[in-house]
Amino acid sequence: MADPKGFLNHGREVAKSRPVDVRLKDWNEVYVPGSLLPIISKQASRCMDCGIPFCHNGCPLGNLIPEWNDYAYREDWAAASERLHATNNFPEFTGRLCPAPCESACVLGINQPAVTIKNVEVSIIDKAWETGDVAPQAPERLSGKTVAVIGSGPAGLAAAQQLTRAGHTVAVYERADRIGGLLRYGIPEFKMEKRHINRRIEQMRAEGTRFRTGIEIGRDLKATDLRKRYDAVVIAAGATTARDLPVPGRELTGIYQAMEYLPLANKVQEGDYVAPPITAEGKHVVVIGGGDTGADCVGTAHRQGAASVTQLEIMPRPNEDRNPVSQPWPTFPMLYKVTSAHEEGGDRVYSVSTTHFEGDEDGNVQWLHLTEVEFVDGKLTQKPGTERKIPAQLVTLAMGFTGTDRENGLVEQFGLELDERGNIARDADFQTNVPGVYVAGDAGRGQSLIVWAIAEGRSAAKGVDRFLTGASELPAPIRPTDRSLMV
Repeated sequence: MADPKGFLNHGREVAKSRPVDVRLKDWNEVYVPGSLLPIISKQASRCMDCGIPFCHNGCPLGNLIPEWNDYAYREDWAAASERLHATNNFPEFTGRLCPAPCESACVLGINQPAVTIKNVEVSIIDKAWETGDVAPQAPERLSGKTVAVIGSGPAGLAAAQQLTRAGHTVAVYERADRIGGLLRYGIPEFKMEKRHINRRIEQMRAEGTRFRTGIEIGRDLKATDLRKRYDAVVIAAGATTARDLPVPGRELTGIYQAMEYLPLANKVQEGDYVAPPITAEGKHVVVIGGGDTGADCVGTAHRQGAASVTQLEIMPRPNEDRNPVSQPWPTFPMLYKVTSAHEEGGDRVYSVSTTHFEGDEDGNVQWLHLTEVEFVDGKLTQKPGTERKIPAQLVTLAMGFTGTDRENGLVEQFGLELDERGNIARDADFQTNVPGVYVAGDAGRGQSLIVWAIAEGRSAAKGVDRFLTGASELPAPIRPTDRSLMV
């Protein structure tokens, strides 16, 4: 145990953010560099090393949180990094992007602010990179088996790294021009600088993983041909089919899916554009959708110089504190969150539904018409007399995703079966109905968190390894049917 009285002597303290007026002038991460190390030992000491650490169950990766909290408290960074990597391939990703269901399950959180697990995690991994404790782990011998991984998001990268380290020859296929999937083009630079992805890719290359960019399986290369080339295939293509908003005026110029808007801003940071083809500069921006993707659009619009930013959400405003009856500990509660993007300005409007868009004579969107909604007999119903319109010269749709891409031919060419939710069906080993073809991440689970994606990749890798060799010592932290601890 780190410090038996740590949780009594120290309150919760989190990473400091740079001032809003400063960070809006660049695209760097919002936190003050180096602000965590001076406080992280005390924060790690708040961990109680519980007899039953519920944080293990809150995180699908089964992270050994009390163990690396203890090492962080003692500032044994090498040991902390080893314990962290024992269950998580990419802690620098999760430490920046995960909403931390482990903290919601922290036992200290029953009657005190939870341990800052996420901050401890990112401190450990950043220190490990700084001190050279993150090194390639090439296999001692090769199996002679080959594996293709379709998609280079967190699930695909985790599966690829596990299988490479198990001795298989792995090639990762990515349809975009750079590796990383949504990590690369869906996550803004101010949330995670892409240098973190780049150095992981270099580590994986040094271990033997091969990467093929600009190749979309189903279009550029038939799925059946890919299957003939490799002994096994892992589909980790994500759930990229975005939910649309079929209302009058949807065809107007200036209305885009979030994943049409966000990647262009990231491409500017990569040096592909001087200015993005779609920009919020000088425009009244409306973001439809109150989740993390919507917040990413808000922060991006601020940095591009939007005249105003309004975020709409059809559901009621969540509570700021956990309801002990409807969302008891240790479940992952749906709470009102103020992200870094919301700190930077804009309006958030809840319980409203878009009725239609209005444009100018040139076909450009100018106004968004909405109405308030409420639950009546369990159904969302429009409230009469609440219709109004707000200025909207750029609208981004961030309403979630409905399943994996069906238009590129991948599902049909493989002959894959889908489940009742439209995801690719799989068995207990993450194998589809096609022998030797596996699925991991959002393509099989549906839209989920980054920790679930990594856990899926690790678990699917075990199934593939067993298929190829007859047995496997790789860890499998979850089953395909496991779900978040929620009410």
